[in-house]
Amino acid sequence: MWWKQHKWKVLIPVLIAAVLAGAFWYGGNAPGARGWTVPANEASQPALEGDLHDTPEPAQTKGPPAVSEPEETPVEHTPEPDTPDATEEPPNATPEQTPAPTASQQPRPSEQPEMAINPETGKDQYLTDPVPEGKPLPVEPQDVTIGTTAYSCTISISCATILDNLDLCDPEKKELVPEDGWILEPMTVTFYEGESVFNVLQRTCKQQKIHMEFEDTPMYNSAYIEGIHNLYEFDVGELSGWMYSVNDWFPNYGCSRYQLQDGDVVEWVYTCDYGADVGRPVT
Repeated sequence: MWWKQHKWKVLIPVLIAAVLAGAFWYGGNAPGARGWTVPANEASQPALEGDLHDTPEPAQTKGPPAVSEPEETPVEHTPEPDTPDATEEPPNATPEQTPAPTASQQPRPSEQPEMAINPETGKDQYLTDPVPEGKPLPVEPQDVTIGTTAYSCTISISCATILDNLDLCDPEKKELVPEDGWILEPMTVTFYEGESVFNVLQRTCKQQKIHMEFEDTPMYNSAYIEGIHNLYEFDVGELSGWMYSVNDWFPNYGCSRYQLQDGDVVEWVYTCDYGADVGRPVT
């Protein structure tokens, strides 16, 4: 009687448990469902974990390279020994900074070489007679470099000899002759290393507003002074014209070839007798 009265109370829970068990089995969530099994050696560790566990060992091998980083530092500083070589360049550059001697730095008369004289003509290539011993040799203008070093010399211009030869003077030029004969009284002027007597005359006349006319003469490699103060050659006879002297010496070459030295005294004089009346020795 009890079974009949209580069988549904017993069967209902059993049926519910059976339904749940069957659902669980066929849902594939239990090991071995649908033929899937779990290997015994994999059930205790996740996938890829072995790779992660292997990384510490290589990480330990990377330790020495980290220590070797200081060793690479000297390699980066290896160019430092080259630095002293760079500092040695200025001493080597010193000779290059030293100005090379120019043609304007001519030796004094005692140190100058001999003139190149043609044995057939007895003159140099510009028809210049040998320069007396002890006198400066001519310097060719095209070989000279004008420097920046300043020097001084004295220059003057005189036509006093015309006063003694007014009877020979062109009547139209007489009024141009100063009463005392001075066109330019002695004055100190500045010139630069390498400049010639012609350079100084040209600049001084321009500064003092004195007329001056010249002609280039390639045959003599020099400028020829034709007139100063509008007084020209042949204005006072056939032997008249302009001459120059330096330190009381009348050079036998043109004024463009006479290179000045500090303290020189330059005199331009008008001669009426081819130099005999101004102190030029007769040759």
